[in-house]
Amino acid sequence: MKRAFTLLGLMACLSAGATTAVVPSASDSPSVAGKTAAAPTPAGPRATASGAQQFTLANGMQLIVQPDHRAPTAVHMVWVRVGSMDEVDGTSGVAHVLEHMMFKGSKTVPPGDFSRRVAALGGRENAFTSRDYTGYYQQIPANRLEDVMRLESDRFANNQWPDAEFKKEIEVVKEERRMRTEDQPRAVLAEQLFAAIFTASPYRRPIVGWMSDLDAMTPDDARAFYRQWYTPTNAVVVVAGDVDPAKVRALAEKYYGKLPTHALPVRKPRVEPPQQGLRRIAVKAPAEQGYVALAFRVPALERLQDLKEPDTEALALLMLSAVFSGYDGARLERALSQGENRVADSVGASAMLTGRGPALFMFTGIPAEGKTSQQVEEGLRAEVARVARDGVSQAELERVKTQWIASNVYERDSVHSQAQELGSNWVQGFPLDAEERLLDLMRSVTPAQVQAVAAKYFGDDQLTVATLLPQPLDAPRPRPAPKAGAARH
Repeated sequence: MKRAFTLLGLMACLSAGATTAVVPSASDSPSVAGKTAAAPTPAGPRATASGAQQFTLANGMQLIVQPDHRAPTAVHMVWVRVGSMDEVDGTSGVAHVLEHMMFKGSKTVPPGDFSRRVAALGGRENAFTSRDYTGYYQQIPANRLEDVMRLESDRFANNQWPDAEFKKEIEVVKEERRMRTEDQPRAVLAEQLFAAIFTASPYRRPIVGWMSDLDAMTPDDARAFYRQWYTPTNAVVVVAGDVDPAKVRALAEKYYGKLPTHALPVRKPRVEPPQQGLRRIAVKAPAEQGYVALAFRVPALERLQDLKEPDTEALALLMLSAVFSGYDGARLERALSQGENRVADSVGASAMLTGRGPALFMFTGIPAEGKTSQQVEEGLRAEVARVARDGVSQAELERVKTQWIASNVYERDSVHSQAQELGSNWVQGFPLDAEERLLDLMRSVTPAQVQAVAAKYFGDDQLTVATLLPQPLDAPRPRPAPKAGAARH
């Protein structure tokens, strides 16, 4: 089933998402865009029904352990609650650039050796940057956990590299931007869409950064960002797999609990002002087909207990996204992509409802041959109007809920997915058992609630539309080759 809960899915598909490496993807209460995430959980441990436990190390760093003894493997992650939304204008992309530079050495590990050492342990490793967080992981045989803890804690606390390494790697990042954004028409459209939707929110900036900012970025920009945000009280260690929580805690205290801490910069709120009318942009780019994206401003899901009205509405919007495109043959596909009168080759809906910034409800569509983006846009809006007018059936919601539960069960087959879920929930300030709580809350959503949000949140004043206008497919324009450097992404 297509998931709409996590920020990762939408960002990866629509807005060049979390930038991810090739090997496969506190003490303060962060407040951004008017939202305040819960502070890290105080010293525990607490445990969930699945056995996950959360601890606070001696220096305030958080540790989450999820035992899963089905295979002799473990995933070790470090999540830092900092992403592109914490950048300032002029240094867009620095969070992602720093992620690259974290592989370039420490006081004791030369550039490039980190990855070689993980591979020698029989593991694979990766890193990712999003608007809300930066993460690093290794998947290794469970008996090599201490080795990767030693490596990861060292680079977290002692990252350093010569200017020459930065000069090589910034060219790698620029090439990544060219290949993944500038040479991809839909990625260009997504970048322009987010820049049009938001005015005050830092979500308006691309994760990879604007090219002019990358051109002007210096080694000290990355070093300053590292010194500001990489402190134990702004991070969590997540370990999932064939491990014993008490032993993991002891190792974490040994390698992470003694790291020095420092105060974080004050996160000032950057509240997005209300939208006061429809916004529309067009992007011209060489492409075979058109494309249209509709973004509606909606309330965010900020808590999973003691719900307020925006949280209740966000849950109904989450259910609405699944009604529209949460399974094969869902409403949008049946109405717009099937039959003799179809107008689209594909359509979809996604609810971007969690994260540290504003929330969105997205529709996307690719016009069928002989059809226009305008027809797809009109068709998508007609389906929302149909739900607002006629509602949805209880049977339809039950089908969505059943598939959601099944999807959650399947995801737990992967220790990587378990660790990913725990880390992303920590960033959001959600509890350890967030997924279970969410499933319980989804069971209570009624057809009337779904109909109500369909009627409330899909007017012109909350809408930004981006349309791709296909241009002739010319030969690729020549681009300078990147300077030598080991690409991570």
